[in-house]
Amino acid sequence: MGGSVALLMAGAMLTPPIGLNVFVMTRIAPEVPMGQIFRGVTPFVLVCLIVVALLTAFPRIALWLPSLM
Repeated sequence: MGGSVALLMAGAMLTPPIGLNVFVMTRIAPEVPMGQIFRGVTPFVLVCLIVVALLTAFPRIALWLPSLM
């Protein structure tokens, strides 16, 4: 559960209405339009959602590596 929450929070930093990381990028590179930045982060958001879906469906994935220690 905790891993999914962390991934969702990371995704929230890239998507509207929060999108804090996108607004920071807009200030760093003002010549790049915000729409282009949002299109650029779309693959990362999609992968994040897929990983959250996998962790929700199969929570043992998140517990596999810690169980080896």
